[in-house]
Amino acid sequence: MSSPTTAPRLAPWRFAVFAVFALSGITMATWVARTPAIRDALDVRTDEFGILIFGMAAGSIVGLLGSSHIIARLGTRRVILLGIIATSVALIGLGIGAQTLGSYAFVLGSLIVFGAGAGITDVAMNVEGAGVEQAQGRAIMPWFHASWSIGTVIGAAAAAGVADLGIGVDWHAGVVGVLLIVAVLFVVRLLPRDEVLPGLDDDGPGPQRTTWQERLSIWREPRILLIGLIVLGMAFAEGSANDWLALAVVDGRGVDEATGALAFGIFAVAMTTGRIAGVWVLDRFGRVPVLRGSAVLAAAGLAVVITVEQPVIAALGIFAWGLGSSLGFPVGMSAAADDPRRAAAAVAAVATVGYFAFLVGPPVIGFLGEQIGLLNALWVVLVLILVAAVASGAARERGASAGGAGASEPAAESREANAG
Repeated sequence: MSSPTTAPRLAPWRFAVFAVFALSGITMATWVARTPAIRDALDVRTDEFGILIFGMAAGSIVGLLGSSHIIARLGTRRVILLGIIATSVALIGLGIGAQTLGSYAFVLGSLIVFGAGAGITDVAMNVEGAGVEQAQGRAIMPWFHASWSIGTVIGAAAAAGVADLGIGVDWHAGVVGVLLIVAVLFVVRLLPRDEVLPGLDDDGPGPQRTTWQERLSIWREPRILLIGLIVLGMAFAEGSANDWLALAVVDGRGVDEATGALAFGIFAVAMTTGRIAGVWVLDRFGRVPVLRGSAVLAAAGLAVVITVEQPVIAALGIFAWGLGSSLGFPVGMSAAADDPRRAAAAVAAVATVGYFAFLVGPPVIGFLGEQIGLLNALWVVLVLILVAAVASGAARERGASAGGAGASEPAAESREANAG
């Protein structure tokens, strides 16, 4: 842990975390928005494409389950650097494998690496975000996730543009992958070298040292499991859109690829809007009412997308789906970090549940979609959103997080002055 003399400067640290989230969003959106092109280049069925996504999930599960232990050994800074480089190289491999080689096996292998790198990176950057929250004294996790959404908007917009121009996914993914590697080499320099939360370092002294067994014991805590259930449902809501929305509207509504990318762009804009406004909404109403209201809005929007063909109304449904899905994951991260002593293990556990849903849920939707159509398969997601609404009470504020923003801001200013 950082001592008072080595404490990271809060402003550059916060900026770096924003940047890491944005880079991760660009990476994911580049893959998601070009899924129709990848599917067509490989000439595979929906269920065969679902196997590709399952390959990404398999890599991610291995990475996620070991994430807290890998972070404890290497540190979040190093994990973020290696993780983003790995996903960028895998992104380049996706484009070459699909467009240039036409190799299903090469794309599958690239997706396994992509999933492992993305999963570990996502846990590490959420731990960094929780560390910034602890240092600042205010829950700003939705803003970090808004940065991820901004990254997806940038990635989706670029993908829609290059798809409309007829640029191949090999060139597109290759250029984006190289730019991401260059960017992360600069960004990680602003992250602290020391661990950012207690209980994260294998080699730390006294109470800062943890064991495998101690980190695993967090999975037996009922509150953490219920928070995980909230994140599970809302991550399904977000993840199913990330991987299947573009294809669902292309196949289910008969639109072209550019329109499919635009549909995903609407969802990404809604996610970004909800996360930017979410900090103030949470300050005013608290976690539980916001989570329940968000879940109802997401479920209603998804129901419209599934049942309504009229383009404008369907677009409004996509926006409501994205807006309602925007806060579940970041609020779950903040709730998991309420106890600073065990924040690292709790954040890693809840993030693991969330990304498990992101990466395992979409392949399930793909297999169902092959049988009943992608739009009808999304009814499963709607049910899980409602389950998350029922479990929302577990995220109620505890400890310092229950004191409100007003009480925390002076303390945050003092900490920032000292850190500077």
